Amino acid sequence: MKPFVLIAEDEESLVELLSYNLRAEGFRVDHVLDGGEVMGRLDEELPDLLLLDWMLPNLSGIEICRQIRRKSELRNLPVVMLTARGAEDDRIRGLDAGADDYVPKPFSTNELMARVRAVLRRTRPILAEQRIVRGVVELDLDTHKVTRNGTSIHLGPTEFRLLQHFMEHAGRVQSRTQLLDAVWGRDSEVEERTVDVHIRRLRKAMNVGNAPDIIRTVRSAGYAFEAPAA
Repeated sequence: MKPFVLIAEDEESLVELLSYNLRAEGFRVDHVLDGGEVMGRLDEELPDLLLLDWMLPNLSGIEICRQIRRKSELRNLPVVMLTARGAEDDRIRGLDAGADDYVPKPFSTNELMARVRAVLRRTRPILAEQRIVRGVVELDLDTHKVTRNGTSIHLGPTEFRLLQHFMEHAGRVQSRTQLLDAVWGRDSEVEERTVDVHIRRLRKAMNVGNAPDIIRTVRSAGYAFEAPAA
């Protein structure tokens, strides 16, 4: 599954440039143009990294960064701040507000992409790995193989993407809407009940021989992955 980067930037030409380069690097991308919309968008779907402009209309990047760090569910979200303010005091303010990196404009897109990759390696090392292990479940991103207790399990492409998303967010409750956005894409016309169908298929494949269920149903909220012990 492609890592998801949200761009919060009001300069549309820059949004287009960043989106093009990020997609070329293998990222899934979305954007908001107004600072007042950022927190609501984060509640809809948590990105793997936020590219955040300092000078946004209605709510500044600095204030957004402070709000992010005050919310427990967002506290570990990687934030790279973009700004035309290059003075040392401004860089310090950005970092003190909680940014993981600070890139002054104008910048080289190659340098920015390198900084994005570096922040993700530091804050989301699982995205750089080709193997995800949670308890006795192992998922190999190169070969698309899944094992449980060493036993190979065959999954269809959608079930594989579902399991990958669950394992990357182990223990975190995922609503049907969040799963639709992450696995099928925000522009998909797939209905929410389709998620339930694929969850059932995933459970049937993974819980062979009455093994404990790896997917916990959270009433009125969604589903969560529970890593099974040996």
